[in-house]
Parts: sequence; structure tokens; C-alpha cells
Amino acid sequence: MLKLANVHAGDIHYDLGCGDGRTVISAAKLGARATGIDINPVRIKESEENAAKQGMTGKVTFRLEDLFEADFKDATVITLYLLPSLNVKLRPKLWQLKPGTRIVSHDFDMGDWKPEKTVDLDGHTIYFWTVPAKPPVLN
Repeated sequence: MLKLANVHAGDIHYDLGCGDGRTVISAAKLGARATGIDINPVRIKESEENAAKQGMTGKVTFRLEDLFEADFKDATVITLYLLPSLNVKLRPKLWQLKPGTRIVSHDFDMGDWKPEKTVDLDGHTIYFWTVPAKPPVLN
């Protein structure tokens, strides 16, 4: 996911529904300012423990928040591993991000917002979009 999004130093990365924190930790190792957001306190605790095990405490941030209410408007990269219904519900908030912000979703698309790239990897599909200057007109 991070390779497809070309994550690099200087990027501001948010993983929405960060789970165990692995994507956030990996983005930070690539030099991004990386933040994970999850609504489940158990997953946030697990993420923080995983960061500590990898010497990344203080280099990553994990926030216990509802991603639909969270502020991530400074993002240059968004990663997602959410169900399709959540991805579709999140689209209006994503379209408010700066044009050119890269979005990558693991396994699930965004309904009728067609990805720019699709990569099949070991039985999983990775989808890639960039935020357009104007929200697309969809059915």
C-alpha cells in the first residue's frame, strides 16, 4: 500500500481504522509523519505496544477517534482497510482534502469512484486514487 502511494519523507500519512498499527509504523520508517486513527481502544493500545516493540514510540501517533469526526485535512496520504460501505460513506470527507492527496485502500473499493490504479498482490487487491480538484460526479 505504501509503495503504491509512493510514501516518502515529508509525507503526512493517516491510516483510518489503523488496527494494530503496522501501516502507520511502516510509513514512519519511510520518513512520513504517520498517524493512526481507530475507534477501538483495544486496537489503539495494541498499536502503541507494537510501536514500542519496534522502537517507534514518539515517532508515530495513535488517536482514539471516530474517523468520520477526526481531523486529517493536512494529509498527503491516506490508507484504508475499511468495508466498502464505510469507504463510500467517507468519500465526501476525502474529497475535501487537498487535490493530489493519495488514497490507498486494501481489498475494498469506493463504489463508483473508479481507482486510478489497481494492483493484485497475493490474493488481495490494492486500490489507488488521488483527490481531484473537484469532487467527481458519480451515480
